[in-house]
Amino acid sequence: LLFLFFLIIYLLTLGGNLLILLAVAWERRLHKPMYWFLCHLSFLDMTVSSVVVPKVVAGFLPGGGAISFPGCVAQLFFFHFLGCTECFLYTVMAYDRFLAICKPLRYHILMNHRDCLLLATGAWLLGSLNSTIQTTLTFRLPYGRGHRVDSIFCDIPAVLKLACGDTALNELVAFVDVGLRGYVYIVSAILRIRSKEGRRRAFSTCVAHVTVVVTYYVPGFFIYLRPGSQHPVDRVVAVFYTTVTPFLNPLIYTLRNKEVKDALMKLGSRRLLGAK
Repeated sequence: LLFLFFLIIYLLTLGGNLLILLAVAWERRLHKPMYWFLCHLSFLDMTVSSVVVPKVVAGFLPGGGAISFPGCVAQLFFFHFLGCTECFLYTVMAYDRFLAICKPLRYHILMNHRDCLLLATGAWLLGSLNSTIQTTLTFRLPYGRGHRVDSIFCDIPAVLKLACGDTALNELVAFVDVGLRGYVYIVSAILRIRSKEGRRRAFSTCVAHVTVVVTYYVPGFFIYLRPGSQHPVDRVVAVFYTTVTPFLNPLIYTLRNKEVKDALMKLGSRRLLGAK
């Protein structure tokens, strides 16, 4: 049952995020900064899920539960590379929404194609740098407390439990705040809007994005603020933010966004007409 559950969630995650990529690529109305960043987010959700879930699925098969040491290093690096990139991308998307709400007349000047490209590239580069530092700090330590990682994948808190050296520096670096400040600016700017209709439209503009951020950050806080925890709930939380969150993201954006829903309907009708 668990094999089927994770396999279905994984396939739906790939399918949902791929549909968003196709819809944005084919619908010219979605060729905007917001949806450019959404494409990056969809690609990240697909790859983050692919780093973790296939190995989890294989673990439910006979002889499929083990992971080699190089495989563990690679999984930890790529998970944090993609995960940190996603955190930085959330910050960029928060900045985009801030400009859309607070500086609507200058929005297209401030968020031009060149700046969007630079912001997205910066998110990927910072994510790579962050992951390189964390992976290096993690595997510079001596290990000798067994060979069983108490998690569904090789994450920093789970791997550090096997280390014999001092892990204080690792635990400090593992928790990095990369995106909450932008949301303070957004909320304060919204509250300064005088009309009720203006505030309603502003909240409607960023509610999907804030929902996605909450589903991503809250489980992360739960894990990385308690690096020494041995509670079984940690595994459930790890499943949520590595498996369920990437699956929920396309649903949240499509259910709250009329433009994306219309694009997906057009994409579906084109496919049906092409089949006929």
